Amino acid sequence: MTDQRRLLIVEDDEAFARTLKRSFERRGYEVRTAASPDAMKAVLAAYQPGYAVVDLKLGGASGLACVQTLRAADAAMRIVVLTGFASIATAVEAIKLGASYYLAKPSNTDDIEAAFERAEGNVDTPLGARPSSIKTVEWEHIHQTLVETGFNISETARRLGMHRRTLARKLEKRQLR
Repeated sequence: MTDQRRLLIVEDDEAFARTLKRSFERRGYEVRTAASPDAMKAVLAAYQPGYAVVDLKLGGASGLACVQTLRAADAAMRIVVLTGFASIATAVEAIKLGASYYLAKPSNTDDIEAAFERAEGNVDTPLGARPSSIKTVEWEHIHQTLVETGFNISETARRLGMHRRTLARKLEKRQLR
C-alpha cells in the first residue's frame, strides 16, 4: 500500500469515525483514527498518512490546530475539514492553515474522496451574487468570534455582548448534524 492510500481520521464522534473508517477501508485505504489532538499526535509518531479528515470541533478543542500540525508533518498531505458548524470564517482559517477542502456535515465518503481530488482551485467556479441576510451575517460574526476565542463559548458570548445561554441556543439552532 502506498502512502497516498493512507488516511488519518480525526473525529471525536466514535460512531461516525468508525463508519468513515470502514467505508474508506472498503475503498482500499489504510486508515487510522484519533479522537483528539493529542491522540492524533500519538498516531502521527508512527504513521505517515497521505490524507486526513479532521472534524472542526473536537470536544473542547479546535480541529484547526490539528490542520496546522498535519500540514507541518507533511506539506503535501490532502486535508479535508468536516464540520457541523460551517461558516465563512472557519472555512477561511482552515484553508489558510493548510486544509485542502472544507465540507459541511453531513458528508459521506464520496464527498470526502471527491474533495481530496479537488485540492486545486477551480477558476471556472461561477461567481454569483449571494445576498447575505442579517441572520447569515450574524452567524458568520459569531463563528469568526468563536475562532478568535478558540471555540470558548463563555469568552465568545462576553465578546459578543450576549448571555452564554443565548449563544448556546443560537449554536444549537444552526447545527448541521
